[in-house]
Order: sequence, then C-alpha cells, then structure tokens
Amino acid sequence: MLKFGKAVVKSRFVILILAVLLLIPSLISYANTRVNYDILSYLPKNIDTMKGQDILLKDFGTGAYSFVVVEGMDNKDLKKTADTISDIPHVKKVLWYGSVMDMNIPKEALPEKAYKFIHNADKNSDLMVILFDQGMAADGTMKALNTMNAKLSKQCFVSGMASVINDTANLSEKEVPIYVIIAVVLCLIVLMITLDSAFVPFLFLVSIGMAVLYNLGTNFIQGEISYVTQALAAVLQLGVTMDYSIFLWHSYEEQQDVFKEDNKTAMAHAISKTFLSIAGSSTTTIAGFIALCFMSFRIGLDLGIVMAKGVLFGLVSCVTILPSLILVFDPIVRKTNHKVIMPDLGKIANWVVKHCYVFFVIFLLLIVPAFYGQNHTKVYYDLAGRLPDSMKSKQANEKMNSDFKMGATSVIIADADLPAEQSDKMINDIQKLKGVKMAVSADSLTGPMIPSDIIPQNIKEEINNGDKQLMIVTSDYATATSAVNKQCNQIEKIIKSYDKSAMLIGEAPCTRDLVDVTNTDFNRVNAVSIIIVFFIILISFRSISIPVILVAVIEFAIAINMGIPYYTNVTLPFIASIVIGTIQLGSTVDYAILMTNRYKTNRYNGMEKKDAITDALHGSITSIVASALTFCGATFGVAIYSDIDMISSLCMLMARGALISMVVVIFMLPSMFMIFDKIIIHTSAGFRPKADR
Repeated sequence: MLKFGKAVVKSRFVILILAVLLLIPSLISYANTRVNYDILSYLPKNIDTMKGQDILLKDFGTGAYSFVVVEGMDNKDLKKTADTISDIPHVKKVLWYGSVMDMNIPKEALPEKAYKFIHNADKNSDLMVILFDQGMAADGTMKALNTMNAKLSKQCFVSGMASVINDTANLSEKEVPIYVIIAVVLCLIVLMITLDSAFVPFLFLVSIGMAVLYNLGTNFIQGEISYVTQALAAVLQLGVTMDYSIFLWHSYEEQQDVFKEDNKTAMAHAISKTFLSIAGSSTTTIAGFIALCFMSFRIGLDLGIVMAKGVLFGLVSCVTILPSLILVFDPIVRKTNHKVIMPDLGKIANWVVKHCYVFFVIFLLLIVPAFYGQNHTKVYYDLAGRLPDSMKSKQANEKMNSDFKMGATSVIIADADLPAEQSDKMINDIQKLKGVKMAVSADSLTGPMIPSDIIPQNIKEEINNGDKQLMIVTSDYATATSAVNKQCNQIEKIIKSYDKSAMLIGEAPCTRDLVDVTNTDFNRVNAVSIIIVFFIILISFRSISIPVILVAVIEFAIAINMGIPYYTNVTLPFIASIVIGTIQLGSTVDYAILMTNRYKTNRYNGMEKKDAITDALHGSITSIVASALTFCGATFGVAIYSDIDMISSLCMLMARGALISMVVVIFMLPSMFMIFDKIIIHTSAGFRPKADR
C-alpha cells in the first residue's frame, strides 16, 4: 500500500481538481433524486394490502383519498368549496352530499348511519371525501394538498394519511438542511477539543462533506430514497466515518516524528498504515448496514444500501481527498497547531484494570435488567399522532375525530359480480362486529325513500368499474391500535368467506401488516448482523473467543441503550427497535476492535497480561472517546432539534448508544480480557508471546 500512498501524494492536485469536478454531477443528481415520504409503501409488494393499493390506482384511477371537515357552511358555500377543490389538478373527484344526491332532497332522507357519516347537526359540520388520481405520496397528490391548504378557508380541515404525509414532507424539507448544519457545528466543537489543530477539523469536514455529496448523488440508482434515509444519511455518514479521518491524522503525526520535515513521505506512509487499519474496521460497519437489507420492510434495504455506500465513499475520501487537503494546506495546518484541550484520559487505565473484577460484577448485575428492558420497551406504529400539534393534518384529524368520532377508514375491493344478496349479507356481518362504526356498499347508499337510479352514474363508476367494486368500512378504533388490528383480521375473514379474491386496504390494514412484518424483521436483522460481524471478527483475529467477547460486550451496550426507554416509560417508533441495534453494533464495535488489536500486539510481543491490557486501554482510550463524542455530536443536536419524532428518536438512540458503547468498551472490555486472557491466547492466533511459540 506504500505505492498507493506515494501515488496519492504525487497526484494530490489532480485528486482535488477531480474531487471538485465530481461534485457537479453529484449535486445535479441529488437535486433530481425523488424522496418518498410514504413509510407504508415500503411494505412487501406481495401482500394483499399492497396489491390492493395497486388495483385501486390501476383499475379505479384512485391512488389516495383525504377527508375534509367543513364547519359552519350552508349548502351554497359547501358547493363552492367542493367546486374549488374539484378544479385543483390531480383531484379526481370530490364526494359529498351534493355529488351523490340532488340538493333538493334533504340529508335526513339518507339512512341514519350514512347521514351521520357526512353531517353532524350539533356542530353544523359536513364531511367531504377527496379522491386523487395519483398515489398517496406522489408529487401530484402533494401539490394538490398544498394548493388545498392554501385555497380553502379556515372553516376547512384536510385530514387523512395523504395529508399527514404532505405535512411530513414539508417539515422534513425544511429541517434536513438544519440537521447537517447542527451536526457539522457539534462535530467541529468535538474535534477542536480532541485534536491538536484548529484548522485540520475543517479539512476533515470538507473531505467528509464531499463523500456525503457523492453518496447522495449516487442515490439515483435506487430510483428514490425514503425521507428517513434522506434525513439520516448525511448525519450518520458524518458520525460513522469521522473515525477514519482521526486515524489518518494520528498516523500522519506519528510518521512525521519518524520522517521529520519530509511531510510528503510521512503522509505516504500514513496513508499506507491507515488504509490497512480502516479497511478492516469499515468492514464491520458496512456489514451492519448490509444486515438492514435483509428486512422484509424495504426501508431497511433503502437505508442499508445508502449507508453502505456512504462508508465506502468515506473510506476512499479519507485516503485520497483528505491527505491531499492536508498537504496542500500544510503551512496553515502547521501554524494552527495547539495543545490538545481534552485531558489525557489514558491515566485511568491502571485504575480500570485494577478494578476489573468490580466491573465484571457490574456487568453480571446489569445484564438481566438490560436485556429485560430491551425486550419490553414499547413501540408505536401511529405515524400521524406523533407530528407536532402545529401541523394542519394533526389538527384536522383531531377535528374529524371530534366532529364525527371517526377512527380508521378502510376500503374493501370485491368482485363486481358478487350477488347483491351476498354483498348485503357481507356488509351486515361486518356491521355486527364490535367497533365497526359503518360499513357501506353500493346497495346500502340508498334508503327506502331513495331509489338507486337517483345516484349519478359517474358516482356509481367510482365504486364499480364492472370488474371490481369498492366498499367502505369505518371504525370506532384508531389506526395502529391492537383493537383495530384485530378488527381488520375479523373483517378479512368475513370478506374472504364471501369472495376469496376480496381485499381489505387502507391505513389500518397496512399498519397491521407493518406490525407483523417488522416483528419478524427485528429477529432476522439482529441475527444477521450478529452473525456477519461475528465471522468478520473471527476471520480478522483468527480467534474463536475474541468475536464472542467483542459481540457480547457491544450487545450488552445495545441492550442498555434500548432498555432505558422501558425504565423511563418512553415509547419508541417501531423502526428504532429494528435498526438501532444493527447500526450501533456495526458502528461501535470498532471501538472494541481498536483496543483488541493493541492487546493482541502487546501479548504477542511478550508483555504480561495486566501490562498488555493496561497499555492497550491507555493507547486506545483517547481515540475511542474522540470517535464516540464525534458520533454523539453528529446525532445529538439533530435529536434535540427535530420535530419529526421518528428522526428525533433514532438520533437520540444513536447518540446515547455511542456513549454507552464507549463506556462499556473502556470499563468492561479490559475486565473481559483480564478474566479470559488464558482462554483467549489458547483459542486465538497471534496472541501467544513469541517466546512461547
């Protein structure tokens, strides 16, 4: 690798010019990469709810729907409002009393349940159903909702999942640039404290910033990325790959002591040594992200690919762009060197090793409550209820619940040839279920006073295309509750008994499927990440015992991190329980690997057990603390700032996880080495002293 290092040093100006030029296509590509804000769209394509969504769009031309609660308007103003909405591009149809019945027929002539569904006499409010010709998170639907919010009066409240997604999109677009600024500022502060240069931290951020842009610029290969990935990618890549820059800088300083004033030769050797070191450590990080790709819930694939790419770009940037920047700006670098502000933490190494048995007992005492807490931490699946109170969609959902006591609304897609008698029986069976507010089919839209011919033909076509027909079910239960999930299962059992091809779709059944899918994903992803990391460590150290110890230590740290919400009565977003363990394992096991490498070298060179472990801790503790604080800094500020609870919770868990892993590695890992040293040296290659070989 020395030849590679010399080539980088020699070509440093060419590398920087090329790096800047590559930013142009990256920025263009990033600006044109679509962001998907619909979390539910990442469910497996082969389940009924997702197939049904495709049928609804393809066969009925309806990709999404929203409800509009209108308060204090007479029929004349209601018609004006409906006409205003109808004129908005991508609004396919506005369904309200006036579009279904002649305005001269009183609303009271409707069947009682249908009447109460569209009108609340006590609050003088009416309900409109808006159908869109594109999907729930499609650009056209988002533009239509923004136009509706701008044009409609304060008496109108636009609710529904499409409106929630639109608010999430607007909030995310506003916040994401701020995330990056916060992460950069906090990382800069950490680097100023932990490094001995005031200028090098800026070079670190420039180098990583370019790698981030290359990563974001290549996301077009996926067609689109989720908003969760977009929000986390830059921040997470910054926190995870900053280690590599720190390693290069420390290696460069060591080589400068060897080669004195020949900074180019020193950098070539630093590149060579750093590449070999970070190539190994980056493998475990990439493995952690690759494990996410095994999720059935495809947002894992989305995040996993983007972050695996990010680590690779960070690695390449660290051994090409960063060395070039340091050499080009060498005069400024030299002038801005200063004494490290952070105290020498290596002084505690003797104390930690001396009290190794105390820390091992603490480990044993905490392991049961940690894993118990992790396994009993509550998660939520309600994507709408966690938005800020200021969001229009949340206010509208609360208004709809207040005025119409409406929980989840689902759609049944059934065969159009289903006999009317069978259809009525099916609706009646559904209506009898506990918690069903109303079940409506084409036949039940009319009462004894209203013949079916009075319903406009275009409305009939909206619910029956000759091949399939649509039915509506509203529930007293809210989406993402165990009650509505059970109800969805009961409804599906009923509709399948009348029509095996029938499907139940909508937010509630999709969320129920989300619960089922992610519960399976949690076990799968954790197992895959542990197995992959285990074998990488096994191969790297040629040891049976080392991977067991290292993975056990980090899994213990993960259990503490994920168990804290249980003891503090905090409910996490469902995705946190799946991805955090994998990210924390892949990102922070490097801390343990760094110390283990030093321990291995010391034992091989003949140092006694205690001295070898003390020196390993002393030599690695500063790097471990710097890496953990950087990762924490990159994510903690975002956690505090973000109004999107899913992003805030994930970042808080990552920030806390980095600190917990740091503490566990510094205090628990040396204890493991002290207690299991004899086993380690007899089950590992390269640990036994040379004199004993």
